[in-house]
This record gives sequence, structure tokens and C-alpha cells, in this order.
Amino acid sequence: MITITGATGSLNRATVDHLLQSLDPSELVVVVRDPSRADDLARRGVEVRAGDYADPHGLRAAFEGADRLLLVSSNDQNADAAALHRGAIQAASDAGVGHVLYTSHQGADASSPFAPARDHAATEEALAASGLPWTALRNGFYAHSLQWLLGPWRKTGAVSVPADGPVSWTSRDDLAEAAARLLGRQVLPQGPVTLTATHAPTFADLARWAGETAGREVALDVIDEEEWMQRSLAAGRPEGAVRFTLGVFQAAEGGFFAGTDPALRTLLGREPVTARSVVDSLARA
Repeated sequence: MITITGATGSLNRATVDHLLQSLDPSELVVVVRDPSRADDLARRGVEVRAGDYADPHGLRAAFEGADRLLLVSSNDQNADAAALHRGAIQAASDAGVGHVLYTSHQGADASSPFAPARDHAATEEALAASGLPWTALRNGFYAHSLQWLLGPWRKTGAVSVPADGPVSWTSRDDLAEAAARLLGRQVLPQGPVTLTATHAPTFADLARWAGETAGREVALDVIDEEEWMQRSLAAGRPEGAVRFTLGVFQAAEGGFFAGTDPALRTLLGREPVTARSVVDSLARA
């Protein structure tokens, strides 16, 4: 039995959809906080169970019978994500789960300026200490984030960032499909697996591509962090979100998102979606 948490979220719902192309629905369990949001899956024959990372005791029951568990990372920026993940891992251990796959992130590192990367590193440590067979899917940074990370370049003629660095921007749907393919394998890899697009362009590259596709010059403007924060706050973004995003740029500058790996291309059997194609679609919109 394959059990998947967070199946009403964008990433793991896409993984469920990919799995159902080849898997009998009776072989799949989804664990969600609000089962009513997964009614369509229930109608297709998928077993829907209630489960919340904040309730490890309830999770143990939700994970019963799982040969493989795909554990999605918490996206609550106000929660102690690492603590929630540790509770879920303990519940998986108590339930006798056969193998845990966890949606980690490229650049998972306790020293990263990007807060979720520190949570991912702590979660991977918890998995390693759990005694469970485990795989950490170190996903490349989601490419759809470029829609807001590039800022209002159409109005200003410039991509304004507080720091620049290479990022292996990766399609979320490619990552969902890769997870489904891994779940269907007889033998799973152990430990971290890096899943990224083939290249890691800088923001300077992205700005240049946007300009080429839009038929105009688009500059890269690397500005002082404080000025960037003030501009973002003045544009109406919450301070917590601004500081969170600043960590993205700082980690990029530090090279935490620079690595690429052929594993995703091998799993998909094709070239992953490229950052260039994402920027082109944004520039044509």
C-alpha cells in the first residue's frame, strides 16, 4: 500500500494523479487534514484518511498498513516544521511503515540562510535516526516561483534583487511525476536524492532571457538588501514574507541551489522543463 500525505496540495496531488494512471485506486491511501477536500479521490476508489502533523497519535492510525509513505513537508511558515516532521516520522515508525519518502529541498543545510532548508536538514537527520528505510527527495527550487520572484520587471525594465546566484529552477509537475515513478519502483534509493533541472541559471540570465523574449532590454539590478526590503514592504508584502524571500536570494548567492543532477532526467526519460521555457512563457503572457 502506498500512502501519501498532503494530497490536496499542489505537489502531492499531482503525484497522486500520476500514480493513478498506472495504479489501481485500491492500492492508494491519502492522508489529509480535511477529508472533504479529497471527495473526488474517494469517488475514484482511493481510501481517504484524516491526519494532521500536529496530532502524531492520529497519524499513527492514518499510516497503518503503509508499505511506502510519501511525506510532504509542512508549508506553514508560522509553525515549527521540523518538530511537526519529527512527530510524523515517529508516527510512521510506530505504525511500522516500510519506507518513508520525504519531500525535501535542494540545499538542505543547517547553515542555509533559507529557513526551510534548515528544517529539511533537521528532518533528514530525524529520518536517519529513526531506523526506518528512507529517501529524501531533494527537489530543485520550484520554477513557478519565478512569476513573483522576478518582480514587476515589465513596468520597471529591470529585475531587482538583493543578491544573485545560480538556481536549478525545476518544474513542480516534473517533480511530482518523478516521485510517482520512484514510488512504483521495486527498489528505492536510500538517503538523499537530488532532483533538479539540467541547468542552474543566475538571475542575470533570467533577466536577459525575459528581455530577449519580450523584445526589449531588461536589466538586472542588484540592490542593497535593506532597500530591497523597503521596496517590498512599500509594495504591500507582509514583513514575514519579505524576510522569507530574502533568504531565497541569500541562499542563491551562497551557492546552496547551484547544483544540478541527472537523476530527474533519468527518472522522467526526457529533458525536464527548463527555466528558459518558464521565463519565455512569463514574458509572452
